[in-house]
Amino acid sequence: MLRSILFTLILAFVFFIAERFGYIRFIHPLWKVILLFYLSLSFLMHRLVELGNQEKGERFIPFYMGFTVARLVLSVAFVGFFVYQGVENKRIFIFDFLVLYIFYTAFEIYGLSRKLRRDLKDRL
Repeated sequence: MLRSILFTLILAFVFFIAERFGYIRFIHPLWKVILLFYLSLSFLMHRLVELGNQEKGERFIPFYMGFTVARLVLSVAFVGFFVYQGVENKRIFIFDFLVLYIFYTAFEIYGLSRKLRRDLKDRL
């Protein structure tokens, strides 16, 4: 979980610096809310992976696949809520959301594959 927090802090720093240097046209004012949403999703994934790894990891795959579906549904609901509420600059909001979705997904897959490779070496 510490890696997810550090990753979020790095992304927040990048957004903050980009905002200060005038790249405001690419950054939606609700970027902090989007980052908080992804941090909460990372926390949920961390907890579900811990639960899935109990009992020798037999439940890991169903838990991870369930989380993947839940992340997709929650993401669509999150974007849908803000679009329905009439958020300003919908294109920028959706673009920022999708870019962060790709970053967080890649980060989680990298972290997960790194951990799985280590666990596989321990089992052999």
